[in-house]
Amino acid sequence: MTDLLLSAGARRPGWRTWVRATRPGFLLVTAVAALLGTLSGLACGAPPDWPAGAAAIVLAVLAHAAMNLHNDWGDAQIGSDAINTGRIAPFSGGSRMVQDGVLTPDQLRDAVHVLAMVVVGGGIVLAARAGPALIAIGLVGLTLGWAYSQPRVALMSRGLGELGVVLAWWLVVLGADVVQQHRLNTLALLPGVSLALLVGAILWVAEFPDAQADAQVGKRTLVVRLGPVPAAWLHLLIVLAAHTWVAAWWWADWLPSKAGWALLTALPSGWAAIWLLIDARHPQRLRAVMVVTVAVAVLHGLLLSAAYGRVVWLRG
Repeated sequence: MTDLLLSAGARRPGWRTWVRATRPGFLLVTAVAALLGTLSGLACGAPPDWPAGAAAIVLAVLAHAAMNLHNDWGDAQIGSDAINTGRIAPFSGGSRMVQDGVLTPDQLRDAVHVLAMVVVGGGIVLAARAGPALIAIGLVGLTLGWAYSQPRVALMSRGLGELGVVLAWWLVVLGADVVQQHRLNTLALLPGVSLALLVGAILWVAEFPDAQADAQVGKRTLVVRLGPVPAAWLHLLIVLAAHTWVAAWWWADWLPSKAGWALLTALPSGWAAIWLLIDARHPQRLRAVMVVTVAVAVLHGLLLSAAYGRVVWLRG
């Protein structure tokens, strides 16, 4: 554990270094996902448990931070970030803390272990109040995060990482809902799907500038496997599916009456998808697409949260 505190011949990494290593700009979407799950649980009539809700949000963000550090560690093992000259910072290519000599792989690994212990310990405390369903959700989510980057499993290299990310963020929403309701509810399965798909779209777009380096080290993401143009078309289908999901269940009255607000993100999402189709073979032109894709996921989650929050407010 000493590598976490002091690397050989280097000064102790400060807290700002560790925050940068977690890629904090992306953690916001996880906080929004947990907020959505919290409000969906309250909208179903659960008595408010705000401390538990806040803890769920914090633990989800810490779990995401651990996943990002683990991903940097995993990429350092296979060498993809080291040879990646096409990255678009900060959206692709990792944090480069290892490649720039700021942190060592061992320090990243130890930090992952520390964060994992905090998340598991906090999750057990929450599960003592919320029930065993939360333990199952948490275990599956953490396993997906570990398997995504762990070299011997490497979902990211097998064309399964994208699905793993979608499932993980759906579980964030579901888990936060369970923290409030203390049980699994059929309605809780619905709100997280569209947001999880849009989070998957963030990863999908980020794979385009990384594709050349990924292919060289055998990291066969779906963008590498499919090629840029087919992958861009599939991205369009992903964002279309996300908004169609909301529209269909909103029309069926299974979502709050104001859930249609979330459909406002269809326009910028569609714009980004079309731009990606146009420049799929020129990934260095995709910075604006990446910015919009992240913003769409955050805004979509906030609009859904507002719809559920309105229900909670009307209930008094």
